[in-house]
Amino acid sequence: MDTLLRGGTVVTCDARNRVIDGDVLVRGRSIASVGSAPVAGLTRVIDARGCAVLPGLVQAHVHLCQVLMRGMADDLPLLDWLRRRIWPLEAAHDEASLTASAELGLLEAMLGGTTTVLDMGTVRGHDAVMDACVRAGVRAVSGKAMMDQGDGVPAGLRESTRSSLDESERLARDWSGKGDGRIGYAWAPRFILSCSEGLVRGAVARAGDRGEMVHTHAAEHPAEREAVRQALGEDDVSVLRRFGLWGPRAVLAHGVQLSLEEARQVAKDGTRVVHCPSANLKLGSGIARVAELDGLGVQLALGADGAPCNNNLDAWIELRHAALLAKIRTGVTSLPATRALRLATIDGARALGLDSQVGSIEVGKRADLIVVRLDGAHVEPGGDVFSRLVYACGARDVEHVLVDGVAVVKQGEHQHLDAELVKARARAEARKLASRAGV
Repeated sequence: MDTLLRGGTVVTCDARNRVIDGDVLVRGRSIASVGSAPVAGLTRVIDARGCAVLPGLVQAHVHLCQVLMRGMADDLPLLDWLRRRIWPLEAAHDEASLTASAELGLLEAMLGGTTTVLDMGTVRGHDAVMDACVRAGVRAVSGKAMMDQGDGVPAGLRESTRSSLDESERLARDWSGKGDGRIGYAWAPRFILSCSEGLVRGAVARAGDRGEMVHTHAAEHPAEREAVRQALGEDDVSVLRRFGLWGPRAVLAHGVQLSLEEARQVAKDGTRVVHCPSANLKLGSGIARVAELDGLGVQLALGADGAPCNNNLDAWIELRHAALLAKIRTGVTSLPATRALRLATIDGARALGLDSQVGSIEVGKRADLIVVRLDGAHVEPGGDVFSRLVYACGARDVEHVLVDGVAVVKQGEHQHLDAELVKARARAEARKLASRAGV
């Protein structure tokens, strides 16, 4: 079916960062033309007048398995937050609660214009999350968390090195390519304090054999870094690199504590770093040196992280925070709106190795597109479109969302997920989960 997004302000996020007043024609799963297109004979026309048409937003670090934990783990430092709340709650998950958590997270993220996620699950039951991603219609690269050691790790999350590797490979085999090719797999050793050298090296090797991503947390919090130094005698990024976790298929979430020397090495290696500003603020991790990392050539992306440490999965909040915090750290000219928007679109896609398919509005790319209203009282009366999008717009302004040419959100309503049913199930399963976990 052909679809015409008619008469919008098309913010392409292409190599020239072009803004075009006109149409976007979608033919099947792909973008067929940008600028102007005939209306006659089209079966579906979306009126985009008064709206911006953008590439779908990319969140390169989320935890769909944690969405039920929203409001259950506030105001704690990172390691206490993990050991006292998050790990016990994750260990208490069952299939029903994982399904409810993933559906609620996908509903929130997609209604806000997120079309692609890089997701890290919990240790067990990850099929439920993958299945929810397929049914919701999102583009997702996702993988189970891998944990074979660690202080305070509950029995329900601890696994042997071999079983962790084998289960990850089984999930990759079963789910990669599902959802008409929208689903990919990322191997996810959780962080260096919960993973042995054998686990990290094994994940890197098996991911490399399959051409898949490796996704972990690194350089997040001062206390975490100190614990790594005490345990291993060097910083986590150095240890991970020594274990083979570096390069264009490696994604490091956070990077708040990266030294200048480490940042230069990360840039040279082509390792990806995902900035999660809201979570970093809430957990007291610090303010990442995003403008400096960008200047060094580090490949950057944005993510909301998890609902218990954010507490939203709203890409617009991360976009605004990224731009504003850079100005506090580096100066008011840092990370201008035109640059910031690319972190949530083409740069996010590049971090996941998907930039040849999505992240910009160009002929031949997959039709992952969003239509964003520009007529809200908080956005009017006008001005630069990049400024309006980055500093004024939010999830409430997203009107339509297409993934692979399929309208997954129409006029603010998800077409694959029943919002009221998803929320009701989430409330019920969250109570059961908290009870099982004893928190």
